[in-house]
Amino acid sequence: MQVLTKRYPKNCLLTVMDRYSAVVHDMEQMVMIPSLLRDVQLSEREGQAHEGASDLYSYFIMLKTIRVEVDHGLLPREEWQAKVASGKAIEAENEAVEREEAQEERISELDLEAQFHLHFSSLHHILTHLTLKAREVTRKYQEMTGQVL
Repeated sequence: MQVLTKRYPKNCLLTVMDRYSAVVHDMEQMVMIPSLLRDVQLSEREGQAHEGASDLYSYFIMLKTIRVEVDHGLLPREEWQAKVASGKAIEAENEAVEREEAQEERISELDLEAQFHLHFSSLHHILTHLTLKAREVTRKYQEMTGQVL
């Protein structure tokens, strides 16, 4: 397991980012055969998988991709758009940009500190949620391969 070497306050964004990076690194080290994760649902409550729900393999790839961005920074927007293969993803991004612009217009009355707090808390929440997903993918893989401790 990767150990956090830096010490920041518990709710510091850097702590959350380091924790996420460490958990995804551990997931990558544990999952030696990612193809085993295909068609396995993250959580099957009462034996039913949700229609259209992503499988563990999709989560695995997404979590690794986000980790690279957390560790190395964002790609420039043009490079990111070129990297995205499907038109649906570009359409979804454009819709997200439009929603974000509309939200920014609503928030424009707020000062910069309030805007910062809104985005900071959202990022903190998302990274915490993704960290839990990475732990769940690792746990499910361990169960599948009989490595449960």
